[in-house]
Amino acid sequence: IQPITETAKVISIKDGDTIEVLLNGKAQRIRLAHIDCPEKNQPFGTKAKLFTSAKCYGQTITLSHTRQYDRNKRLIAEIILANADTLNRELVKAGLAWHYKKYSTDSAYSLLEKEAKMSKKGLWVDKGAVAPWLWRKK
Repeated sequence: IQPITETAKVISIKDGDTIEVLLNGKAQRIRLAHIDCPEKNQPFGTKAKLFTSAKCYGQTITLSHTRQYDRNKRLIAEIILANADTLNRELVKAGLAWHYKKYSTDSAYSLLEKEAKMSKKGLWVDKGAVAPWLWRKK
């Protein structure tokens, strides 16, 4: 499937991996594809949210998506920033997100996660870091 690209303005940051944009004049929640950030009440959850906010709040970004929505009606997309970086990858690179292998087979994310782990970036300083999908089950 060829991804669709659309520009949108970021109007709100919900957490590290969920933002709200103004898309075609309507507010639309976006779930960042390929990744899962720590929850707000989890270690590094606030850091992930602040990182996302610093990178894109108030900015015009490009969404790359295949018109897929999650069960919460959030559009699943990669966020391409004005400097051409992909926010989703930047979060993994900074050690503020896991590669969400349950929903993503993109090996680039696995590689970035491995590198962040090896250099003990962000949440990888904690040997016992709990993946958000396990944390949510608590």
